[in-house]
Amino acid sequence: MTADPLAWETLESRVAYSCPGFDIVNESVQLPDGTETEFDYLSEPPSVCVLPLTPDGDVVCIEEWRQAVDRVNRGLPAGGTEPGDDDLEAAARRELAEETGYEADRLESLVTVEPANGIADAVLHVFVAHGCRPTAEQQLDDDESIRVTAIPFDELLGSLLEGDIRDGRTVLALSYYRLSTE
Repeated sequence: MTADPLAWETLESRVAYSCPGFDIVNESVQLPDGTETEFDYLSEPPSVCVLPLTPDGDVVCIEEWRQAVDRVNRGLPAGGTEPGDDDLEAAARRELAEETGYEADRLESLVTVEPANGIADAVLHVFVAHGCRPTAEQQLDDDESIRVTAIPFDELLGSLLEGDIRDGRTVLALSYYRLSTE
């Protein structure tokens, strides 16, 4: 198989910075025209986002402080995969339970995307969780403070259309779900 003529050749790769949750990778690359340059990107494990629907059709949302944007964000449960996750559905179930205290009767895969493939190798797997009910207390990470609310789907979609929801994972999940069910 012949390489795509647009492909870059990686000459060297190293982790320039590492912290809990992600690494910054620095690569020396050669462009198709022969130019050699440096390229940096964020590298992280695959992540999951859950669109949790109650039996009544409400969406189980979270409100969480987001330091990078200096405000409370309304969104959906999401998080990175962990070494103990057997599969992506197990990771989605874990994030749903930890962040909301809810469990789902069943999950279905909705879509897989690369949300920022110009600057990151991140892969996001979105699931729809059906029949969600509160079954336990939240089990939040040390750096999480989350308020859980159940909101009618159409009300949440209205908030998205008014620009009140800015979290990219939530915008994607709600929009894709709406498009796929019409």
